[in-house]
Amino acid sequence: MSVFTDAELDYLAGQQLGRIATVGADGQPHVVPTSFRYNSEQDAIDVGGMRMSQTKKVRDVRRGGRASIVIDDVLPPWQPRMIEIRGTAEVLPEGGKAFGRNFEDTIVRIHPTRVIAFGIESADQGMNARSVGSA
Repeated sequence: MSVFTDAELDYLAGQQLGRIATVGADGQPHVVPTSFRYNSEQDAIDVGGMRMSQTKKVRDVRRGGRASIVIDDVLPPWQPRMIEIRGTAEVLPEGGKAFGRNFEDTIVRIHPTRVIAFGIESADQGMNARSVGSA
């Protein structure tokens, strides 16, 4: 059983771009757009990129072991939707090629501990926030 609802999984499957957030060694937040995909075998979010092993996000995750990702959009005329996934994170040497041949094999995997969704469940524009795993 997934930590995500069926509606959240459908939403994630329909999106291509998210924003990953990490914290630098100096305590400053770092947020950048990134490719992502839901990993059903691990019930986690995999983040990939073209030069992943050389990025600040990878250095931050190696040092701190935490990351968040936000995936959002707006339907017309004004119907914002989003899901934020906070969790423990790890850097893995394989998995990035699943994103495409130009992607590096290194990935960041986020194991959810908190899920916050807005506008995802049908006819629900309220916030749905829950803790889902061990921190």
